[in-house]
Amino acid sequence: MDFDDTQEEAAWRAEVRTFLEQHRVDGADRDVERDVETARAWQAALYEAGFVGVTWPVEVGGRGGTPMQQAIIDQEMARLDLPSLVNLIGIGMCGPTVIVHGSDDQKQRYLERLLRADDIWCQLFSEPAAGSDLAGLRTRAVLGDDGDWRVNGQKVWTTLAHRSDYGILLTRTDPDVPKHRGLTMFVVDMKAPGVTVRPLRQMSGGADFNEVFFDDVVIPDAERLGAVGDGWRVALTTLMSERLSLGGGGTEIGPRAETVARHVAEHLDGLSADRQALARQELGRAYVAVLGARYTGYRQLSKLSRGELPGPEASAGKLSGTRSARDLADLAVRVLGDDARVATTRDGSGFWQNLQAGLPGMAIAGGTDQVLRNIIGERVLGLPAEPRADKGVTFTESLTESRAAGERTTA
Repeated sequence: MDFDDTQEEAAWRAEVRTFLEQHRVDGADRDVERDVETARAWQAALYEAGFVGVTWPVEVGGRGGTPMQQAIIDQEMARLDLPSLVNLIGIGMCGPTVIVHGSDDQKQRYLERLLRADDIWCQLFSEPAAGSDLAGLRTRAVLGDDGDWRVNGQKVWTTLAHRSDYGILLTRTDPDVPKHRGLTMFVVDMKAPGVTVRPLRQMSGGADFNEVFFDDVVIPDAERLGAVGDGWRVALTTLMSERLSLGGGGTEIGPRAETVARHVAEHLDGLSADRQALARQELGRAYVAVLGARYTGYRQLSKLSRGELPGPEASAGKLSGTRSARDLADLAVRVLGDDARVATTRDGSGFWQNLQAGLPGMAIAGGTDQVLRNIIGERVLGLPAEPRADKGVTFTESLTESRAAGERTTA
């Protein structure tokens, strides 16, 4: 592991840091719900400076840079505690999928506008009956005689769907083949007739997630991503991009450990001696876990800096980072004691309480903890794969067997 920047990386870091310090958005509302236009303008300013889509090809609006350059931007933004990009899902997940599988026309129409946040994107994958088992999705797309597709079904837990202009939509186009082979991906206009978005209220009070309904939504075949029936391979591009963006690269998931340490120190005097000792012990344990995730991310960055591909660190980093983030947020709220019932925060908006309430979702986003453990167990440790009852049967047959099993259980 190399902790030092190369000469080129140091020069890039200095350029990024200078720009961010001169254009930082202190005082701007960080809540997209309340200030989406400020968030769009912030991303547009970063894009014009060359700091958005750094690794994307120049011909689609990117800079043609390296993953290490992007990692340095992420680190510097975290160091200054700057708000993340409003179109992070579009940049980290949707855009890379269009780059790999989209037509030249789609790339020209969508990608530069996505980078500037002219358009916000979402990812329409999960369903009420298809979460970790994504290939079990039931939203249907049927090809009409006019060459257009008609989509019916429901998606759920779709982040920022209510703010999105476009989304990438995974559908089932052939139920009479094994479930992984009957899927097709599309770009969908979120303002199209038949698309209904309903925000889901979270225990934090926010509503970043949504359920989305499709009722005879017409999608032209020109908006297909990849070949018909090849949607699972296209979706893997999205999922790998997502896990890499969440898997750590020297930045933390959730609150920075140093921020929590300052918060705990400010409230220690109000605790009893026993509670002070316990708080210090828990902070030390959580801080060590965060450092482990951080240095795992540095190992990934060292590989990127040498031009190598990262290994399983993304899955491991996301798994450990999620747990340590939850531990830190829990500790930050507990040391408030009775004050935890009021808005005792950095900006008066209930920061620590909202953070604590929102972090459990990170154990689901980008691959659940259980799925990531399976990936590490099977692909890293070489453990036997999980048994699959639906292997070698069509999706329709698997549904029939599932219903029969349910009837036997309730009989």
